[in-house]
Amino acid sequence: MKSKSKVLIIAGSDSSGGAGIQADIKTVTCLGSYAMTAITAVTAQNTTGVKSIVAINPKEISNQIEFSAIDIRPDAIKIGMLHSKGVILAVIKSLKKINVKKIVLDPVMVAKGGTRLISNAAITFIKNDLIKKTLLITPNIPEAEILTGIKIKSTDDMIQAGKILIHFGAKNILIKGGHLKSNQMNDILLNKKMIRIFKSKKYNSKNTHGTGCTLSTAIATYLSCGKDLIKSCELGIKYVNDAIKSNLNLGKGNGPINHLNSITLNKKFN
Repeated sequence: MKSKSKVLIIAGSDSSGGAGIQADIKTVTCLGSYAMTAITAVTAQNTTGVKSIVAINPKEISNQIEFSAIDIRPDAIKIGMLHSKGVILAVIKSLKKINVKKIVLDPVMVAKGGTRLISNAAITFIKNDLIKKTLLITPNIPEAEILTGIKIKSTDDMIQAGKILIHFGAKNILIKGGHLKSNQMNDILLNKKMIRIFKSKKYNSKNTHGTGCTLSTAIATYLSCGKDLIKSCELGIKYVNDAIKSNLNLGKGNGPINHLNSITLNKKFN
């Protein structure tokens, strides 16, 4: 099968394979496109938590982005874990050089187990600078609370947070509703002109490690194939829901989702 498009992923590595670069590569590949990577940090983690984080030098992150992109030009870019102001500055400088318009930012701040993955200075820089340079940002509710400074307990609060992020300069925001206590998932896409609520069934599962990484990458992949923003969000949400529903149940903690849900395996492996 020929790849539909090319996606550059700028994110951290998750040794357990459930989130970060590993989840991103699986997502792009399973959706039929070609994945390239720039690794921002190396983490030692499993389903129960994060043991250690090793930062990659910002210059080397820029080298990865620019050297890959001048040879194979990406149709879209997904940005995940950016743990320091220096890394963000390097990424912004490199993005300006390669000039790709379809950029999806997942503002990763805290791992599923609770480990903080970003500095306060980096959060401020994302809010004041980076979000203006992306097509879409995809915060979950805790991340939206950190970025806006408000508590989110309802869909109305999610919309209010989205409006604050628009005021900060974000073009489009998809706030993920998984942290609200409800039997229904409400993910809200908004910009200056529209508000769109994607409603879906909420699956009660502890196997949700990597859902945020996967969703933002799925959306970037659909955008890279030429689909519009609303359709890309709709299809990305469906892909993640199907991946949660299949319930892999690996590990002793928050297990990974099943990225292979989009592929039918025709051969039996012995």
